[in-house]
Amino acid sequence: MTDMTFPYNAQNVDAFRRNPAIRLYGNRFSIDQTSIELLSEFFLVACSAKKIGDDEVETYFPSYETLLNWDNEKLKYAPTIRLNLKLFSFLSASRIDSRHVSHRKHHSYLIGRLKEKIDTKEDNENEIIKTLENLLMGLQAAGYGRTWCAQSFLPICKNLIAGEAIWAETKAAKAGVQDWDEIFITNKRYFETNKHIFYARGGELLYLQLCNGLQRTKEEIRSWSGKIGLGFEEEELDPSRLLSSLENGFDSLFKKSPQIIGKLANFIDEKLDKETSVKTDGEADFLRYVEAGWCNANTWQEGYLLAVDIVRILKSDFDIIESIHYLETLFVLHNLRTLAMQSSRQLDESKDYYMAVTSASEEDGALKRISHQSLKSIEKKIYYAINDFFENQDYEKDQKYLNEASRRSGHKLFLNLAKKIDFVIPKKGSGARFVMTPEVLKLLVAITVPENGRITYDTFKEIIKSRWGMVFDNRGFSECNKSINGSEIYIDSNVDAWLIEMLDESGLLVHLSDSCALVLHPKQD
Repeated sequence: MTDMTFPYNAQNVDAFRRNPAIRLYGNRFSIDQTSIELLSEFFLVACSAKKIGDDEVETYFPSYETLLNWDNEKLKYAPTIRLNLKLFSFLSASRIDSRHVSHRKHHSYLIGRLKEKIDTKEDNENEIIKTLENLLMGLQAAGYGRTWCAQSFLPICKNLIAGEAIWAETKAAKAGVQDWDEIFITNKRYFETNKHIFYARGGELLYLQLCNGLQRTKEEIRSWSGKIGLGFEEEELDPSRLLSSLENGFDSLFKKSPQIIGKLANFIDEKLDKETSVKTDGEADFLRYVEAGWCNANTWQEGYLLAVDIVRILKSDFDIIESIHYLETLFVLHNLRTLAMQSSRQLDESKDYYMAVTSASEEDGALKRISHQSLKSIEKKIYYAINDFFENQDYEKDQKYLNEASRRSGHKLFLNLAKKIDFVIPKKGSGARFVMTPEVLKLLVAITVPENGRITYDTFKEIIKSRWGMVFDNRGFSECNKSINGSEIYIDSNVDAWLIEMLDESGLLVHLSDSCALVLHPKQD
């Protein structure tokens, strides 16, 4: 298997040459990036001004024509940092020892400016300001315990989507910085915006993976989908139509959020103090662009699947909070899928990977054992794939980079992510296995059953297996056992009764007869 990268040849970049996980999957997945920050970083790229070479991209994604002609050019985007907004919203809730004197002074300045803008006859400006602060603080999504500037908002509107900023505390202390203006009058960077610690490039990687998937022709997608039974709708077989649905879906998503929150966020960030945003983000004609990383070009299938999944969520008429929740869970599951698919691809294994999923309350020892073995099998695939890239490539072979790749971007990342959404239990101890949760099940139904549609229960299971490698019934468990242990095993035909019961209890199943049932979309009319 080649180690080609998209959208440009990164084979001479240090990170590519050193880290086998980055070569295998792209730059980069990281155990330090939370699920909501993975989604937020994806949104940050999509919602920012972008350039491919010298060509500007003002939409969420490049046009289909641009994608087809994209040839060895880096993607650049202009992320907004929103320091004023973060300072106003998060300083009071941050650790006291992290509140630098310059930050406290500027926070007081913003409060004073906001008081001047409040028109009230009841002399209650302080109360109003506290209410606004609590409102925005309530939209905090990640970063509890971090310095205020490294925290993130729930991305329910564009003006809450902000890039990562890390306060260079030691550097500021050595320089004796005391005032906010001092932070910006020298060439030294006291707010570092290129560290990629929490926004660790995972969102960039998935954005590029999706673009790579949409570079295909209709014929290529039809051939691939038909071979393995992916269950795509007609428009999903056409990359240009799917891209159009993505654009429309993103527009609809952000129109669902309360517009007053976006206006309030923009007012606090830019209207109270325009200079800070100019100094961190640039002005309209001179934006601060950063270079995105890359993905492995061979992961285009995963990228196309992600595009279909996103479109189906955005078409499902969920409210803004539900949509963000489902997208966040989707991105975690997709990360697992990418690690498993690309690792199998690297090892040139014709056998598919399996996620043998059980009920959380399962008591059958044989089923729990097969589920556990399927998890360990995927972990081994990831471990061996990274080692294969390490041993059989003419790049640096420093053992510490191999260890870092396995710990931060490999099988331990897979296990960590799966446990965070309770897709693998127990969180601690032996016998870890795949289990289904109501949240994951409802997501799978929403992205498998067509909008306002219904499919048979057997078709539902077949599509889930084709897209995700998940199996639930006796045939799937038997195939999984044969793949891992070399032989099939007899399993009771009723082993997936728990799944039927979960669907039924969620109102997502209609029984037509004892042998036939239909799975309904969550937003079925």
